[in-house]
Amino acid sequence: MTINLGNFMNTQALKSKMQDFQDLEHIDGVSISTVCANLYSKPRDDLVMFYFRDGANYASVYTQSKIVSENIKWNLGIKCKKIKSLLINTRNANAFTGPEGYKALKEIAEEISIQLSKKQNEDEDHPKKILGNEILFGCTGTIGEKYPTEKIKKNIPELIKKIKYTQNKLIWMKAALGIMTTDLKPKLTMEECKIGNKKIKIYGIAKGSGMIFPNMATTLGYIFTDADLSNDILSKLLKKNIDTTFNAITCDGDTSTNDMVSIFSTGKIKNSMINNINDKRMKSFDKALHSVLLNLSKKIVADGEGATKFITINVIKSKSDNDAKKIAFSIANSNLVKTAIAGEDPNWGRIIMAIGKSGININLDKLSINFSNIKIIEKGKIFKNYKESEVANYMKGSAIDISINLNLGTKNFTAYTMDLTKKYIEINADYRS
Repeated sequence: MTINLGNFMNTQALKSKMQDFQDLEHIDGVSISTVCANLYSKPRDDLVMFYFRDGANYASVYTQSKIVSENIKWNLGIKCKKIKSLLINTRNANAFTGPEGYKALKEIAEEISIQLSKKQNEDEDHPKKILGNEILFGCTGTIGEKYPTEKIKKNIPELIKKIKYTQNKLIWMKAALGIMTTDLKPKLTMEECKIGNKKIKIYGIAKGSGMIFPNMATTLGYIFTDADLSNDILSKLLKKNIDTTFNAITCDGDTSTNDMVSIFSTGKIKNSMINNINDKRMKSFDKALHSVLLNLSKKIVADGEGATKFITINVIKSKSDNDAKKIAFSIANSNLVKTAIAGEDPNWGRIIMAIGKSGININLDKLSINFSNIKIIEKGKIFKNYKESEVANYMKGSAIDISINLNLGTKNFTAYTMDLTKKYIEINADYRS
């Protein structure tokens, strides 16, 4: 097994080394395949399939944009209890393509159905027919371009031929590379935990670095576990953990038409039946799932288009979760704040501006602001020992932590973002060239 270095070359990701990533290995019930369908002008893997030969329970959250891609419409129409395959293509979002784009997915699903049913007959003692409505789609890329139906259909037989029933780090890396667009680095992570006395794996991959702003789900994220959990439990766990992970990040304040985060449970580890996410046996899994989602989310922000700074914004002691979240994102989405940080300018007045424009009522006399452990504002006034040179020196670092203490309640929210640089403009100005 070799990695298609074209993925690295075409995304400037040569700085990514294998030792930089966790050792995702085999997870029972998941099979992976990647191919180059020539969706780009230069060869690279651009079509990725996950195949669940015995099916997988699943749950998803999708973009709340009022204009959604055709694959989101397709996925929302799937009502089966188990999914057999997930197909992801890059380069084309299949958004604003209308009935033709939806029809394309139906044709591709029919081809996948035929080819995977053949594989079932070849490989299984008790083969099952794979149906088109047991297939999910992920699409990412340019909006409004004609969907490359024939290129994708033509490569389905090869994609299925290359399915690997046993994974290793290289195969997971290929999958993570295959779903990238403007990303500079693949994003993958893992955790191990227990449900009762059963050891469980949770693996995840994601893509995203631009058009990132939380609105239910942000970018593309796919989580896989060998646990035996129902669709209902998976859905409740995903929704519980999405708000403080994928819904806590922003790169540029723009929500995609294609956002989706999905979790798949193969049921290969026969843990005890779970009927409630608050079951004490789920504590370890819940914590590990949150860690996987947060890790992927942070990787997306760190790889934000043109990013040089990773920014954490903590809003604490708010009256409500909603107030804390609004203030955090008012700061995180402020171009003036983000450009000041890019220029390493300790212009904390822009933080004050962003808090004020959030629309949230605060008591200025109780407001405190810190950059890391450096006090800037205390009880509504400039800290008596404030030294701008100290903050300027801190801002030369690659990680910037901003803390806003409202001193009004007990609720907190943390948002993650990046700075706004000239490189962001260059990347997006040249996106389709």
